[in-house]
Amino acid sequence: MSKLVLFNKPYGVLCQFSPSPGRRTLKDFIPVPDIYAAGRLDADSEGLVVLTDDGALQHRISDPRHKLAKTYWAQVEGVPTAEALALLAKGIDLGDFLTRPAMAELAAEPAWLWPRDPPIRQRKNIPTSWLKLTLSEGKNRQVRRMTAATGFPTLRLIRYSVGTWDLTGLATGDYRAADGPLSAKPVPVRPKHP
Repeated sequence: MSKLVLFNKPYGVLCQFSPSPGRRTLKDFIPVPDIYAAGRLDADSEGLVVLTDDGALQHRISDPRHKLAKTYWAQVEGVPTAEALALLAKGIDLGDFLTRPAMAELAAEPAWLWPRDPPIRQRKNIPTSWLKLTLSEGKNRQVRRMTAATGFPTLRLIRYSVGTWDLTGLATGDYRAADGPLSAKPVPVRPKHP
C-alpha cells in the first residue's frame, strides 16, 4: 500500500527534504522515509502539501494535464473589483501562458486561519481582503501572478485543498497519514513536530 501524507507547511519552509543551510525543510517536520512532495509550494506560501512514495500517484496529483482542483486562500492588497474577479474566472494572459478558467470569489477571513510568523506587512491606508480561488493547474507562482495581473498583489497565500484532501484539523507544521489514494478521511500518524 502506498504511503500518503498530508502536511500543513508553515511560511518559510522549503518544500524539499534535502538540507539547505539556515532554512527549514520538510525533513525538519516529517520523519517519514521515502516520500516526496506531489507538487510544491514556494517558501513564502503556506498550507497543504501532499506527499507520497507512489511515483504514479505523485504524477497524477502534480501534473496539470490531470486537472486536479486546488483551492487557495489569498490575502490581497486592496479589495478586488467585479472586473478583477471576472478576469480571474475567465483566465489571464500572463505572457508566458494563458491561465485556465478558475473559480474566484471574495471571501471573509477564514475562521480556521492561524497566525503567520512573521505577520504580513500592514499598510495604514490600504485595506486587505481575502480571495478564495480554485484552479485546475498549478504553475510556478501562478496565484501570485494572477492576482498581481489584476492589480491586487497577494500578501499571504495558503493552499487549502488538493483534490479531495484538505487542511481540516491540521495545524500549521503538523502532518498526518491519509487513508489511501483519493480518500479525504485522515488517520493519525504522529504528533506535531518536535
